Amino acid sequence: MDSEIFDKAQAIMTNRRMRAISENEQRIREINMKLPQIKEINDVLYNTGKELIKIISSKNDSNVQQKIEQLRRYNEGAQAMSRKILAENGYPEDYLDIHYTCPLCSDTGYNGSRFCSCFNKLCGKLSADELNKSAHLKLSSFDTFSLIYYKGDDYYTMKKILEFTHQYAMTFTPTSSSLLMFGRTGLGKTHLSLAIANAVLEKGYSVIYDSVINILRNIEREHFSREHSSEMIDLIMDADLLILDDLGTEYETQFYNATIYNIVNTRLNSSKPTIISTNLDFAGIKAKYGERVVSRIVAAYTCLEFHGDDVRLQIARNKNSSSAVQ
Repeated sequence: MDSEIFDKAQAIMTNRRMRAISENEQRIREINMKLPQIKEINDVLYNTGKELIKIISSKNDSNVQQKIEQLRRYNEGAQAMSRKILAENGYPEDYLDIHYTCPLCSDTGYNGSRFCSCFNKLCGKLSADELNKSAHLKLSSFDTFSLIYYKGDDYYTMKKILEFTHQYAMTFTPTSSSLLMFGRTGLGKTHLSLAIANAVLEKGYSVIYDSVINILRNIEREHFSREHSSEMIDLIMDADLLILDDLGTEYETQFYNATIYNIVNTRLNSSKPTIISTNLDFAGIKAKYGERVVSRIVAAYTCLEFHGDDVRLQIARNKNSSSAVQ
């Protein structure tokens, strides 16, 4: 794991823990002022805690376990009374508990002797964010996708695709379906996949967005390095949403083709959504990657075929026409 990512994740975990403790202290001060009877109960609990330390430290007391059990029952009764008073005054029963972001590790990042799943997920999100810095996610949104460049039946097809992808992004969960966006170049596949990425990131999920060739090169570089690292492929497999742009533009090699199948198959088996954009049709995908890849995609992906004339060319022609008039 990259040390910078690790340090950043640890700093975030520390901030979460400190914030949870600080918020808990504020709630305690509030309750002490409004409900002094609970303060009295908490003072008693504090004193029994000190008494427990004395009992445990006593080496000559033959009734240590019995006294510890008595204190435990007494504390449970006092805590139950405190929760009852809170509820009777309109507060949640757990109002005075510390509410950590992750109850498994209490925001320490460790669950037993291992990293907590929340810490691993945070590191994955930070790593994905780092990879996405060059993707210009903010440059594309659903609001900036214009339908004026599509005519006739193409307009209605693209209107449905725009509505579908917008709904997909708004209702996204880590078990959403996978999408294949295919069609000729310049029809908005990249724009809509970037818009989805942007919206899903804003919901707090981890997203990896990059061209297929960049991702494959990174995986290849790590796979054949001296360290034989798997960090990149692990990120790819673990991301809440993986978006592979421009499938089919990479060089055809046995390693690349096998990696594409591995990514598609493994994420489907893990019920993790993937979005693929490509200029290839089904026949082209089959010819390049084989029957296994195309059959997995056709069977499990929602396939969106883009129609129309190259939008980029239309925009360029309009600019040239405007320049000529001026």
